[in-house]
Amino acid sequence: MTAGTVLISGAGVAGPALALGLRRRGFAVTVVERAAELRTGGYKVDVRGAGVTALKALGVYDEARAADVGMRQVTYVKRDGRPIAALPADLLMGRRGDDIEVLRGDLGQILYAASAADVEYVFGDAIADLRDGPDGVDVTFERGIPRRFDYVAGADGLHSNTRRLAIGEIAPSHLGAYISIFSVPNHLRIDREEFMYFRPGRLVFAYAMGPDQPARVGFTFASPPLGYDRRDVAAQQELIKDAFAGLGWETDRFLEPIDAAGDFYFDSLAQVELPRWSSGRVVLLGDAAHCPSPASGQGTSLALVGAHVLAQHLGEPGGLEEYERVMRPYVDKNMAFGRKMAKDMVPGGRLAIALRSYGMRTLKYHPRKEQVIDKILAPMHEAANAITL
Repeated sequence: MTAGTVLISGAGVAGPALALGLRRRGFAVTVVERAAELRTGGYKVDVRGAGVTALKALGVYDEARAADVGMRQVTYVKRDGRPIAALPADLLMGRRGDDIEVLRGDLGQILYAASAADVEYVFGDAIADLRDGPDGVDVTFERGIPRRFDYVAGADGLHSNTRRLAIGEIAPSHLGAYISIFSVPNHLRIDREEFMYFRPGRLVFAYAMGPDQPARVGFTFASPPLGYDRRDVAAQQELIKDAFAGLGWETDRFLEPIDAAGDFYFDSLAQVELPRWSSGRVVLLGDAAHCPSPASGQGTSLALVGAHVLAQHLGEPGGLEEYERVMRPYVDKNMAFGRKMAKDMVPGGRLAIALRSYGMRTLKYHPRKEQVIDKILAPMHEAANAITL
């Protein structure tokens, strides 16, 4: 006997985490993923506060800790590449105690490996339609045969198809900037260091886990909403070239291999805010339900915590309402923090950059720099721990 059948859409982080939690409660779980195979690598993400507690509850914290990228230093640079200031990465990025930083794909692989023996994973397919009824959800797939499940969970990200089918078309809220991340040859021989270069309305960053490892580079630029096709990667790459060509430092060299980047990512800094996270027997979690934007640094933790809480309540009387009741205050805190960080992520002008640079230069020599940074990052720590699991 099983506790019921559940279809999860999305095999990133939230989906496998939910699958792992549900299997422990006796559910028969299927995960469907549009990609042909499990995604690897990707950009680095932080897991803080309650997110760490969720990883421990899922039983995979030690594996995730072992995959920590081990960033040692953050260095701010000038247009000619000379350093403005360098500070310890954990200190500046607010990682404390058991907090970790891992590649998103590595964390997904860890969760997949922990769940794969007892979970059915279907790659290269996606939900085409849903028909929710009193006895279950009839699901039509793009390729597979139709099936019925007791519940369907959408863990398919910012542009969730499950959300569209269950709740309707909800446009994400644009927070005034776009971000792109992809891998390039590590010609700077970066070794567990992150470089940041600011220009008015622009941020370029680069990091690598070792001198012989590829570098990941990121480009963030302020912009009103742009009209573009999300499936047209070449057009998105042209947007990045137009926004950053000739900007100084290593920018042009980072842009040279963009057309061949197999892991190219581009999207708006955006949030998803919904009046409810479920409709009948269909429920959303992670970015599909409440994307706080990459600027928050909290999306992965929200996904892990949401998966943990939903796994506890799914199938119980009033369980979906309880999942939302428990999660809402935590999500609201992190959404507010995400909006604040989106404003701070890309400086508006030369004065803002000069003040930021001066602050970094002087902070290095401040006798109480730990306390100063803790005060600055207090809203982040409050948001990261705004729920008790």
